[in-house]
Amino acid sequence: MPFRIRGLDPGPFIPLYGLGEEELAARGVTRTIADRTPGYPDRIELVDVEPGTPVLLLNYLHQPAPTAYRSSHAIFVREGAMRAYDGGQVPAVFRPRPLSVRAFDARHQMVDAELIAGADVDPLFERWISVPTIEYLHVHYAVRGCFAARVERAAKPQGGAGCVVDDR
Repeated sequence: MPFRIRGLDPGPFIPLYGLGEEELAARGVTRTIADRTPGYPDRIELVDVEPGTPVLLLNYLHQPAPTAYRSSHAIFVREGAMRAYDGGQVPAVFRPRPLSVRAFDARHQMVDAELIAGADVDPLFERWISVPTIEYLHVHYAVRGCFAARVERAAKPQGGAGCVVDDR
């Protein structure tokens, strides 16, 4: 079954772009300059930020569910990122890193979890997203535990341009 990986919506972060250090600090945000790659994975575009590029380090509530699994953690956002990753391919930023993948049901309860090399994650996504009781996956960078992205089922084609309907 096809899956869809989604980066974060840039909307909540745009007001932070260009703020002064004091204004950021008042919001619990730190600006730093990427000094290596890999090293600063952006959560909007799902890319490793190039050295010399400003990034914002902030706490993000990635699991707002009213369960024991409610969770937030530090993330990097490339300052100026405007287009969220939204695709059916595992982004290159996942490949060199160990990942923690967590499966959740419709009640936002964790039903499975696995540590896996990013280079080997495709079959796990495909297998878990095909399980009817699994509603979505959360991917975390395993070393520091930071949220990376959400994985869900890809939308089924509804017909129309580019779709083939077999009505035999």
